[in-house]
Amino acid sequence: MASRSEVQKLIPRALFRALGDPTRIAILDALACGCGPQSVGEVAEAVAADLSVVSRNLRQLREAGVLRCERDGKRVLCRLDTSEVVTQLRSLADALENCCPPDETAS
Repeated sequence: MASRSEVQKLIPRALFRALGDPTRIAILDALACGCGPQSVGEVAEAVAADLSVVSRNLRQLREAGVLRCERDGKRVLCRLDTSEVVTQLRSLADALENCCPPDETAS
């Protein structure tokens, strides 16, 4: 059984903070629907936001492990890092199930 402190260590606070903003959710949606890497300009166009706003939010998402960005000449291409997000959430879900198993009698 996972202890409370083990669960607390696994809570991806940076991830939840990053996903707690409507602009960053729109960026996440745009990247998910784009089926591949997109430039900062393409993301800004998709979410109808200023380039500087999108750049700042992309940085926060990158720092939270939600996406990866790489330079391609003069462009910066961003893509979702689904494996990192899934790993963080799966670890948290496993710890919660160990700590607080679902009530099988609940309907």
